[in-house]
Amino acid sequence: MSKGIYVATIEPNSGKSIVVLGLMQMLLGKIAKVGYFRPIIDDLETGVMDNHISTVLSHFEIDINYKKTYAFTRNQVLDLYNQGKSGEVLDEIIKKYKYLEEQFDFVLVEGTDFSHENSSIELDLNILISKNLGLPVIIVMQGDKKELKEIADSVQLAYDTFRNDVNVLSIMTNKVDTNDISALKKSLKERVNNTDITVIPKIHSLSSPTVKEVVKLLDGKVLFGKDMLNNPIDSFSVGAMQLRNYITHLKDNALVITPGDRADIILGALQANVSKNYPKISGIILSGSLIPEEPILKLIEGLSGIVPIISVNDGTYSVTNKIGSIKSRIYAENIEKITTSISTFEKHADTDKLAERLITFKSDTFTPRMFQYNLLQRALKNKKHIVLPEGYDERVLEAAARLINAQVVDLTLIGEIDKIKERIEKLDISLDLNSVNVVSPTKSPFFEDYVNTYYELRKHKNVNLEMARDAMSDVSYFGTMMIYKGHADGMVSGAVNTTQHTLLPALQFIKTKPGVNIVSSIFFMCLEDRISVFGDCAINPNPNAKELAEIAISSARTAKEFGIEPKVAMLSYSSGSSGKGAEVDKVREATEIVKTEAADIKIEGPIQYDAAVDMRIGKSKLPDSEVAGRASVLIFPDLNTGNNTYKAVQRETGALAIGPVLQGLNKPVNDLSRGCTVDDIYSTVIITAIQAQEI
Repeated sequence: MSKGIYVATIEPNSGKSIVVLGLMQMLLGKIAKVGYFRPIIDDLETGVMDNHISTVLSHFEIDINYKKTYAFTRNQVLDLYNQGKSGEVLDEIIKKYKYLEEQFDFVLVEGTDFSHENSSIELDLNILISKNLGLPVIIVMQGDKKELKEIADSVQLAYDTFRNDVNVLSIMTNKVDTNDISALKKSLKERVNNTDITVIPKIHSLSSPTVKEVVKLLDGKVLFGKDMLNNPIDSFSVGAMQLRNYITHLKDNALVITPGDRADIILGALQANVSKNYPKISGIILSGSLIPEEPILKLIEGLSGIVPIISVNDGTYSVTNKIGSIKSRIYAENIEKITTSISTFEKHADTDKLAERLITFKSDTFTPRMFQYNLLQRALKNKKHIVLPEGYDERVLEAAARLINAQVVDLTLIGEIDKIKERIEKLDISLDLNSVNVVSPTKSPFFEDYVNTYYELRKHKNVNLEMARDAMSDVSYFGTMMIYKGHADGMVSGAVNTTQHTLLPALQFIKTKPGVNIVSSIFFMCLEDRISVFGDCAINPNPNAKELAEIAISSARTAKEFGIEPKVAMLSYSSGSSGKGAEVDKVREATEIVKTEAADIKIEGPIQYDAAVDMRIGKSKLPDSEVAGRASVLIFPDLNTGNNTYKAVQRETGALAIGPVLQGLNKPVNDLSRGCTVDDIYSTVIITAIQAQEI
């Protein structure tokens, strides 16, 4: 049974990185431990890491010693081949792969790039390596600037070349014109039998090089703008004419190339970059080893938001030719390209089908990454609309950018669009406001309707129209009314506002589900090898026995909704029947209520924390329990205990705590901690979207 997959190509610039990143994301959502291996890498300067390896290891936080992730450099292989020692090449590759196979549940192996001469040797080597490792192959091809027949011929050639020696699991054709996708799929399915076909369109943002890549290519010296080297370059032009004529040729994300003594072009381009009347540029290349004079440098230093300014030795003509031939790459620091690659792969590849064919074993471990991957996949299946009332908060805007980039939800930000735009530009957040709905409560066409609706709902509480108007001017009330009226599916707030500010509107008119008397909360505690559900750690200070039982039932059902088998531990300072006292009696009574009202739930209580989660202790204290040592849902007797415990576990173990996730409301509203991170907001929005799917 295979424990790995080999990703190969037969041509340069195939877009193999998109496939590798997408596969790694998919695999980590299904398998606990995934390794990464490149048998042969390009020759590099001493101390420089292979770009592919660096990108994968850093982005996915894979714990492998760098030297274990590859076997040879390209020149080392050629030297051994020239000495007639080709067998030694395979022996070492097999040895290194087997080491990783023992350390990991699955290994993703990436073949060579075909970026140099000796491509015939590379082709044979990739086939030999995959064959001797016993791995099925995914072949990646590219269709950029090719006719349909030419693409189909290349794919068939690659398939026929590999299939005689290895099992070709899938063929993925990348960089295809959007208009040609359907026709190409049909043609390939007619030519290639019994193999999955995936066609991925050309994504402009992925094919655009960055300023950093130009700096590396030209061995440039960065004078200004080191923090903006990831700026994409969509075009470039030479600034040789007078400024008044040149600036009319500027385009969005253009790279300006000009001799270093043309202060007029340099300053004019920088001014155009901040002007509303001209496009933004990506950077400025100063050719000919010329650097502006000191007064000009001082003037530039005083400007804000300076794009990268790079000094290079080559002349303007040479620089222009080199930049024109550059091929864009994906590297570790360019998070935007990585996330775009992953979302593109997930959109166009049948990841469920592919995963089913790839994974030939079942792991009992359920890791945080698997949990988060499963959440993302569930949210993607039925896209929901989530409202974020705190539209000016930096963390909210960063999370919104990630969510939109992943195409996982539709979003509404509440706030003045000009102020939000100003915040985005000031914070340099890559959020396209054309992709989100931005609404200011009092300027909304629904404002008067919301006011009247709130008045009708609350007039029995002596609310008049003026009070209703004041309430609907508040972002939390307005966002909650959007959900009530069906203009949004859920709301996430609390990065700035208090829990009461977030929850009160929901309690007033969203209200609780039938049969539910209290709103409670849980945290998904993402520990190293499992997900535990902690409740209630955020809402109810001191629930009585009946309320505690309801929290347990709600928490068990929430766990089940999110793919966690609920085994409920009702926590106390005593396990079993030995303990005495009002608090342990409350837990004992709550446990009996759950057994009566929800007999399908596996529950144990009272039980101590260690007996609930440690198999050895659990068996010693409660040997006949189905829950002891295996608890997945842990219910705390009061807020003091629950809140402190979740924070202690989070801080001491480094666990990711997703929540609080509110349960019991008719429609999902979730509260954030005011100390929340961008990751917390991102995860909570996805969970809210899944909750909305269940309604």
